Amino acid sequence: MANDGDVVIVAAARTPFGRFGGSLTNFDYYELGAIPMREVIKRAGIKPDLVNEVFWGVGDTSACRDPYTPVAGRQSLIRAGLPHETVSISFDMACVSAMNAVRLAALEMKAGEIETAICGGATSFGQSPLVVRGVRFSGFRMGDVKMEDPLYALGYKDFNPVSVDSDNVAHEYGFTREDMDEWAFRSHQNYGKAWNAGKFKEEIMPLSIPQPKGDPKILDIDEQYRADTSMERLATLKTVYDTRAITAGNAPGLNDGATAILVMTRKKAKELGLKVLATVIAGVSIAINASRMPEGPGFAMKKILKKADMTFDDMAVMEINEAFACVPLVSMMVAVDKDKAKYKAMREKMNINGSAIAIGHPNTASGARLIMNLMYELHRRGGGYAMGAICGGLAQANACIIKVE
Repeated sequence: MANDGDVVIVAAARTPFGRFGGSLTNFDYYELGAIPMREVIKRAGIKPDLVNEVFWGVGDTSACRDPYTPVAGRQSLIRAGLPHETVSISFDMACVSAMNAVRLAALEMKAGEIETAICGGATSFGQSPLVVRGVRFSGFRMGDVKMEDPLYALGYKDFNPVSVDSDNVAHEYGFTREDMDEWAFRSHQNYGKAWNAGKFKEEIMPLSIPQPKGDPKILDIDEQYRADTSMERLATLKTVYDTRAITAGNAPGLNDGATAILVMTRKKAKELGLKVLATVIAGVSIAINASRMPEGPGFAMKKILKKADMTFDDMAVMEINEAFACVPLVSMMVAVDKDKAKYKAMREKMNINGSAIAIGHPNTASGARLIMNLMYELHRRGGGYAMGAICGGLAQANACIIKVE
């Protein structure tokens, strides 16, 4: 039953997601984040000073022009036209950041601290520089300097590449290269059908991209999507980092993009006369053994169902972010306790518009993308409940349940 203390979504938008080295490569990082912030304020038709706080997912701050403590969320909100007095938190929970931003805002609203917030995040792999270490106090005078690529293997220096751990867990669950390629192909197929049906028009705000010559290019589709993907083409790709089954085809790209969701208490939305797009029913955040990442969303889904006193049957649609194809495959098995009949039924509701393999995965922005895509899908279906889940670096995970009347 609706009450004034509910946390509701009143606007949500995102940039198209750019391919690595693609159309968004030269966008200033702070401006990239400001774009959807401005858009949700515009869509809601509210004054910027009504936003009490911004919760902003930030991962690789080397992409910022000020890489040392850039307070990226604050810089983006000022660019977006919010008052300098707006409180913000820029935080790094890797890929779960933007979904956890909604959870953090909801917690503050339930505590009576705030009434209105912008939640989201931005990632720019294209702006990540090469790094030189160890020369500050080394007395360096002559010779070569080694430059390090922080994107190589997306490495956590004291741990395996996440692709290696994911490959090991997928193998343990019995998922093969063909299973992963099949899921990747499905992602592109589902995205193509959804985009052609106009399903992304509510969430993607077309961007005007300046060109060296001629008119600007209008980008209104996610650049990661490949309409010509086939099982045959996927099968030709080599595996990465000596894995058994992980390839560039059954994993997302290194993508650029930003997302924003405007949330407030139901009471505040009523006062402002705003249409409620969705209610945030519950959110959870978990962490498991750092080498078990593909299982994370499955455990988060089980936890949130218990918290909300609901079942998978209550969900009209679901999405598990495709950090690799094996993540939804493994997590669905975790979620249904390896019951193959339930697993088959869950697949029918899962990632129906594609996910990160086709859409792209600008890490700290993706969690909010899941929420808004599920929300708009529920509107097309006439309402109901939906669940999104996402894993993050070193096996963190979040899940969120929303409701559309």
